[in-house]
Amino acid sequence: MKIILIFFVAHWYLSLFFQTFFLHRYAAHRAFTMSKFTEKVFFVLTWIFQGSNYLSPYGYGVMHRMHHAFADTEDDPHSPKYDESIWKMMWKTKTIYSAITNKEMKVEQRFIKGVPEWPAFDGFARSWVSRVFWGAAYVAVYLQFATTWWLWLLLPVHFLMSPIHGAIINWFAHKYGYRNYEVTDTSKNFLPFDFLMMGESYHNNHHKHGSRANFGGVRWHEIDPTYIAIVVLDKIKVIQIRGKKVKEMASVKQAA
Repeated sequence: MKIILIFFVAHWYLSLFFQTFFLHRYAAHRAFTMSKFTEKVFFVLTWIFQGSNYLSPYGYGVMHRMHHAFADTEDDPHSPKYDESIWKMMWKTKTIYSAITNKEMKVEQRFIKGVPEWPAFDGFARSWVSRVFWGAAYVAVYLQFATTWWLWLLLPVHFLMSPIHGAIINWFAHKYGYRNYEVTDTSKNFLPFDFLMMGESYHNNHHKHGSRANFGGVRWHEIDPTYIAIVVLDKIKVIQIRGKKVKEMASVKQAA
């Protein structure tokens, strides 16, 4: 039982990390930069840890930019204000995401500029061969280590991990929580201490400062775990937080 629970928690947080770090903060918002080689490494890592739930950085990035531009209007790809239930919102989101990723939907150039693309890898990672491979791997783990029937109830979550992560924020963080900022949409901070979504639940903060790498930090208890990882990766020069060089130059000028 312990191994299954560890596997589930590890998949939850590793999948979520690459969704918020690479797809959201990098692909959609370019909160930091990285080399083209490093970008490809993160494509592969996202595929490994999202597995059967792999989301295209291009499709995710473009759709999320549309969400910010049209938040809580009829053109929003996912809004509780215009979707009757979380299930309808998830299906609408999937339909729009697929159309964008497959380039079957005409998208304004402003939503495309700078979004990372690797069509050959995306095609493989989103293929049924890839999804069946990862799905079979999850089932194999459960066959080997599930010692009681109720553990099998966790298995479907592995298959829907990325959509579940998105639905938690896109539905609940627009309906429940508190606000630090009065913005034109319904975004809220869903959790005061984000132990569940690695900083993603500070949604109101994020809608106010979309390109900021740190989603928390407005109140003392708003600790963003993903931002801590971003700072470490910046320190070891894997990535470069945007705006950092400008601030450093300003500090040098002031010191002079």
